[in-house]
Order: sequence, then structure tokens, then C-alpha cells
Amino acid sequence: MYDFKEPWKVRIAGILNQFLKDAGLEENIGPSGVIAEIPPKPELGDLGFPMFGFAKLLRKAPPQIAQAVASGLGDPGPGEVFAAEGPYVNIRLDRARTAASILDQLRDPSFGRPETLAGSRIMVEFSSPNTNKPLHLGHLRNDVLGESVSRILAACGARVRKVCIINDRGVHICKSMLAYREYGEGKTPESEGVKSDRFVGDWYVKFHAMAKTDPAAEEQAQEMLRQWEQGDGETVALWEKMREWTVKGMKETYERTGVSFDQYYYESETYRSGREEVLKGLERGIFYREEDGSVWVDLSAEKLDKKVLLRKDGTSLYITQDFGTAIHRHRDWPFDRLIYVVGSEQQYHFQVLFTILKKLGFDWAKNLFHLSYGMVNLPEGKMKSREGTVVDADDLLDSLKALALQEIRDKDREAAVGDSGETAEKIALGALHYYLLQVSPPKDMLFNPQESLAFNGNTGPYLQYMGARISSLIRKEEGSAAVRGRVAPELLLGDAEWELLKTLAAYPESVAAAAARMDPSLLAAYLYELSKTFSRFYHDCPILNAEMPDLAATRLALCRGVLRVLRDALDLICIPFLVSM
Repeated sequence: MYDFKEPWKVRIAGILNQFLKDAGLEENIGPSGVIAEIPPKPELGDLGFPMFGFAKLLRKAPPQIAQAVASGLGDPGPGEVFAAEGPYVNIRLDRARTAASILDQLRDPSFGRPETLAGSRIMVEFSSPNTNKPLHLGHLRNDVLGESVSRILAACGARVRKVCIINDRGVHICKSMLAYREYGEGKTPESEGVKSDRFVGDWYVKFHAMAKTDPAAEEQAQEMLRQWEQGDGETVALWEKMREWTVKGMKETYERTGVSFDQYYYESETYRSGREEVLKGLERGIFYREEDGSVWVDLSAEKLDKKVLLRKDGTSLYITQDFGTAIHRHRDWPFDRLIYVVGSEQQYHFQVLFTILKKLGFDWAKNLFHLSYGMVNLPEGKMKSREGTVVDADDLLDSLKALALQEIRDKDREAAVGDSGETAEKIALGALHYYLLQVSPPKDMLFNPQESLAFNGNTGPYLQYMGARISSLIRKEEGSAAVRGRVAPELLLGDAEWELLKTLAAYPESVAAAAARMDPSLLAAYLYELSKTFSRFYHDCPILNAEMPDLAATRLALCRGVLRVLRDALDLICIPFLVSM
């Protein structure tokens, strides 16, 4: 991974270690212990190294250390400047030499692929839908977060396995089934012309309308669950039919949004798997039995209170199912780490889950992680499944696509984009995914469809437009001065070119940081900064009409580098690339 900061971190660490040695101290500072920053003002240099962290160790004030380090760097090379500015060591790089290195790295297929996670096996669980309703806006944030994090981890060298647990049992599933049994009259998604998962979801809403006038409805749903658990043929057949409808519709939405899984798990197949582990833990004294026969774990020492694991009738709960499923998964595919992408309201649940697995003696449990994310709502307010006020994923995408298509028509771009329907679909996905990912996962957010589709500002369509603009520029190369020129990095000396080069060089580090923090918003912010920096370069620097063929060829090579990084990073955050808009 190319990083123009690294050689300077090595040199500065060496100087600091010499200071420690001269003082008779045995501590050693590695390059990773040296922080490199981009100075807030270009006139201060290209890199800044704060010395605050070494003051206690060296027993000197940070400005003194900065002066000594700047002196220790020796005489600068051509085009370089070393200077101490208060507690900082500021360095101005040789632009010609650095530009040559960056352009060379941009041609390397491994650029943007830091090996920070090479050799690791990471399982990512996300989506976790129920089979009583279609995917909605909340799922869309979960889905794109899980998919993007998986792609980013893989870009850093990890072997990633994406899994989905489908919640296909429980009384909530029976509520849709009961309403359909009472009022369905043999209707099907095909007969009603409704997408199959939406068809099932409508019966869930119907049940809650039923329950308002029929006090027995809730008990009937509970009875249906008991019949299902006892294997009643008619109940199981209805369950299988409605589950198939829902899963079919969900998979269509996954395909539409670019989300995929390596394996699906079904709760109906795994919900009993934790019971055996509970009984083993009971024998070992990890758990205890109450007088009524229920089995509990006492987590008071961990400040997590007591938790029931088996009911008095011996049936399991969600927490029991979850640790049984985790054990089953590790046997299926021994992972180094398992990441659960689940809403922030489940934080306590996962604290308990991870603690129980550690108590059971599973070494890998220390590497479980809850990637918690906040709620997503619309300007109209909070969505409620049972009241039918949830915004279905497909409905939202359809409305975004219609808005994007109208924008294409208003700008008279139908001929330029080719298949305007396909382009509008990709713009809709770009708008949606960028809006959902630009906010760091823990934060709640408000999704505004109109704002997300803006072609200017911090939006997905703006980034897609940048890709289309550069693609158009490259298509015009034939017949331009660039064809006659050679790539000469030493010509890239202007401020706009230099800022663009430095931004490109930061790409691998941005990918590595997004993977380390499991936060795609870092890459979204990087992409926006790259696009703004390119826009300034495009405005200030003639490309195909540059005054010299060599300069035209070199600036065009820089544009190709931007396009390569833009395309790659857009894919990591699940935004379709467009060659024309």
C-alpha cells in the first residue's frame, strides 16, 4: 500500500529513538507511534507531525522536540522543506518526485487494497428479516451497511462470509397466517398482481385490524403457533406456502439493491440448537434452575442482571437461539470474527449473548462484535409495521426511480444516457445508498428522498455525475493534444493538481480506516472530498486543451487515476457507476 507519509514516519521515529538512547532510556518508538496529519493551511506544508505525545517520555516541551526533530532530518532534498512550527514538524514534499510515485501506484491493480486483514476469516450477519412482511426502509440501512462493510473488509484482504438469518417462526408469523386463513379465500400474489412479500405483509396489517374488533385474535395466533410447533400438517403447509412467498419477494429486492449472501439460516431450523448447550452449562454449574423448572444465568457480576435461558416448559428464548446459532455457525465455517449488523435497540441483548458464550468457554467469543446502527425515519415520522405505515423498500426505490427519470427528461438527457429507465434505477440506488451510508452507523437519521436525489452537493448522484463527467472526458481523448504527448509527472506542479494527487494517495488509508472502524461513512466522506478536489482541478487546469501535449497527456493520466479510484470506492459503498448521466 503506497503511503507518502510512511517514509517520514520511519525517519522521525528513528530520530526520536536516538534521543531516547542518548538519554539512556530503553523505550522504542515505532513508525506507527508517529502521527502524521495534513496541516490546515497549505502554506504550512504537506505533512505535519505533532510532538505532544513524546513530551512526557523525553521530558521536554513539544516545541523543543519539534525543533530538535526538524534539525535531525538534516538537509532537505530538492523541492523539500523541513520546519518546526510550534509543537509540529512540518514537511513540504518534492512535488515532482511524489507525483511520479503516486501516478505509478495508481497503475498498480493492488492500489486501494491494503492487506491489513490478510488471512483473517470474518463472518458478517445482516438483514435478519421476518417472513411476515416485506423489506422496508429500516432494512435498507441494515442491508447496505452490511454489504458495504463486507466489501470493505474483503478489500483489506479478509475472507468474508455474508450470512442472513431469516426469522420465520413465532407468533408474529402466525398473525399473517391467521388473517390469510380467515380472509384469504385462496388468493395468491399472482391472482392479486402484488409482489409476493408485500402480499404477505398486507395480511399482517389485516391481522392487527382484526384484533381491534376480535379480542380472541391474539389467543388464536398463539394457538396457531402451538399447532405449528406440534407439526400440525395443515398449519405447517400454510406456513411453508407463505414463507416461500415472502422469501421469494425478499430475494428479488436483494438482487435489485445489489445485496447478496453466501448462506441463509432459518430460525425454524436453528431455534432449538441452543437448548443442548444450556443443559451442558447447567451440568457444569454455569447456569442454575429455579424452583419452577426454568433455567437462568446470573450475570450480576458483569452488571447485566439475571437472564432466563429456558422457560419452565423447557422451550428456548431468543437469546438461547442466538448463542446456539453462533456455535452452529462456527462449526460450519470457523471464523476469526463474527460481526452482527443489528439496530442499536439490541445492544443489551448482544452484551448478554457475548458474555454467555464466553462463560461457556468458547474462545472465539471474544471476537464477536455488534455493529450497532441508529433508527432511520422519514420526515413524516416513525414507521409502524402493524399499522401499515412502513415504507416498503421497493415502493421507495420505485418513487426514487420515478423522480430520477423525471430529472433525466427535464434535462433532456434521454438520448445521452441510453436506457433511461436503467439509468434512473442506478441513480435511485446511488441516491439511496449514499444517503444511508454517509451518516456514521450509530447515529439516528432522517431520510429525505428529495434531498438524496440532488445532483449537486454531498449526494450519491453528484458522485455518479463526477464519474460520468470524467468518462466523457476520456472518450474525447482521440484527436486531442493528449494523444501526441507523453506522461511527465514533473509537470504536475500546480496547487490544484497537487491537492488532487495527495487526495488520491490517501485512498488506501481511507479504505483501511473504514475497515478498522467498520464505518463506510469514512469512505463516503473521502469520495465527496475527492470529487470536490477533482472539480477544482477541472476548473483550474485545462486538460485536453492544455498548452503542451505532454501536459495534456499527464493531466489525462491523472483523470484516469481519479476515475479508477472513484469507480472502485463507489463499488465499496454499493453505488452503481455510470459512464453517462
